[in-house]
Amino acid sequence: MLKHIGRGQATPVALMVAGLLIILLSVLSAIAQDANPSAIKTFKAGAATANITPPLGGIIVGGYANNPATYVHDELHARCLVLNDGKTNLVFVVADNIGLNRDVIDSAKAIIQQELNIPRSNILISATHTHSSISANGTGKAYRAYSIGAPFNSYQKHIVRRFADVVRIAVNNLEPAQIGWGVGHVPEHVFVRRYSMKPGTPMPNPLGGQDKVVMNPGGNPNIVDHSGENDPEVSFISVRSTAGQPIALLANYSLHYVGGVPMGHISADYFAVFADRMQELLKADRQDPPFVGIMSNGTSGNINNNNYLAPRIKKDPYVQMRLVADDVAREVYRIHSSIEYHDWVPLGAAEEELNLKVRRASKKLLKRAHWVLNRPDTVTPVHRLEEIYARRIIQHEETWPDKVDIVLQTFRLGDLGIAAIPFETFAETGLEVKAKSPFKQSFTIELANGSYGYLPRPEDHELGGYETWLTTNRVELEASRKIVTKLMDLFDRIE
Repeated sequence: MLKHIGRGQATPVALMVAGLLIILLSVLSAIAQDANPSAIKTFKAGAATANITPPLGGIIVGGYANNPATYVHDELHARCLVLNDGKTNLVFVVADNIGLNRDVIDSAKAIIQQELNIPRSNILISATHTHSSISANGTGKAYRAYSIGAPFNSYQKHIVRRFADVVRIAVNNLEPAQIGWGVGHVPEHVFVRRYSMKPGTPMPNPLGGQDKVVMNPGGNPNIVDHSGENDPEVSFISVRSTAGQPIALLANYSLHYVGGVPMGHISADYFAVFADRMQELLKADRQDPPFVGIMSNGTSGNINNNNYLAPRIKKDPYVQMRLVADDVAREVYRIHSSIEYHDWVPLGAAEEELNLKVRRASKKLLKRAHWVLNRPDTVTPVHRLEEIYARRIIQHEETWPDKVDIVLQTFRLGDLGIAAIPFETFAETGLEVKAKSPFKQSFTIELANGSYGYLPRPEDHELGGYETWLTTNRVELEASRKIVTKLMDLFDRIE
């Protein structure tokens, strides 16, 4: 005889079935969450700026004259963007400076890691390479006689703290956000600045030799053509609040700088004008927190804004940089209107040191450097920079080690890959990184995590030219190839 089961009672079989259903629903939910992580994870972004304008009186390092800063045309800043996918933070800091040595950057990263618990591998700090700033490399002379490991001067100590502060502010500004990225083309403002010349054209260098190419030959009638390839792309990352309000935009364009700045002026160059123009185009003025526009420098070691194959029109100060910034900003804005925004993307970072040999002066070259500095005034120089390079070579031999450990770094933002190189990198190397990258879109930020001079490729060294001269370039001739190989390895780790 079966016993009647009343309402509210359950058999062991029913309980077992209910338990199995609960387990099944949990598994299905987990599968759905894995398939659609944006449904359960929150992506956040925060941005900030910090003023890093130096006091007047310091030497502006952007040429070969010891000109002190006498006027601030526009303030210099460190601009920061922090991204968070719920598990990983990525930090970008882009500073208005000609270059930042690794010691300065490492000190800032140590403070950030201590105060915010963000791993140093997830912090990317770079310089824009404005030629109208007081250097954070510790140099105070035109020949840039900075030494690895030298004590920090007062300005270096100041910006270390400012870098840490701007990251703290950006972290405080983190809010739920969406992210997208895109790429446009602005070919009209990037030109290879190394030129081949007609056979028989004298091309002396300050080291006592002859080159096969000339940088910025002016109106020389013997110009034949540009010697190299440029990168016309402008890549960018855009983050906005979940309500659609712009938070920040970080762009990357391979243009050395623009210039056209009067003597003694401090200026952030077109990088800052671009940031201001993007704020205007996106109608993001007077927000709280403020919108932050950022322009990082791409691979522009052999690229500038001057085309010596065409007639040049002299412009008033600051006119050309505004023209360039406006054109680049308008192209970014045009592409920006059609990019896809994501509620969530995975973030990743990888970093590793690469040991490179430091180039050494031959006995003959070192002997010549001493001779140049002690020769009679009646001897006519073969090159206007002979004495400057003589000092640089002697200082290089006395203070630089036989090897240096450089930091290479890669970031992942969904299917976007970003590489960081601590050199003034040739455009062709940046194009090679884009071609070999496993990501759908990639770009490279140069002068990141250090500043070791120029990075010509082996084939560029064969031609000579300014970027290859010892102390303009300080590391082994194969360095660019080793760097690209290592970057691909780092990309593979975070793909």
